[in-house]
Amino acid sequence: MAVSKKTEEVTTLDTDTTKPSVTAPGDGPADTTDPAERASTVTPNPGPEALKVGTVNAVKPLPSIEESAPEGEARTEEYDVVAPDGETVRVVRNIETGESKRK
Repeated sequence: MAVSKKTEEVTTLDTDTTKPSVTAPGDGPADTTDPAERASTVTPNPGPEALKVGTVNAVKPLPSIEESAPEGEARTEEYDVVAPDGETVRVVRNIETGESKRK
């Protein structure tokens, strides 16, 4: 029986804005395969290698939501929705995580 081995390319954000970004084929400099990774654009400072290649990294990773969240109670919003059975229910949604629950 033949065994097939699939390798998945991984792209994460770079912090060095003087060099070309390192990405998997088809990905751009702001792409990431990590769903928890967030990016912010910055002014690049291309070095000789980036000028030669013609691209430069222009994004930097942001702290994760857990790292940047203030201490204390989570930020939430509450709103009313109509359930499938016609009943009006109150929903509480965590703004940072997107988690929703009935109140």
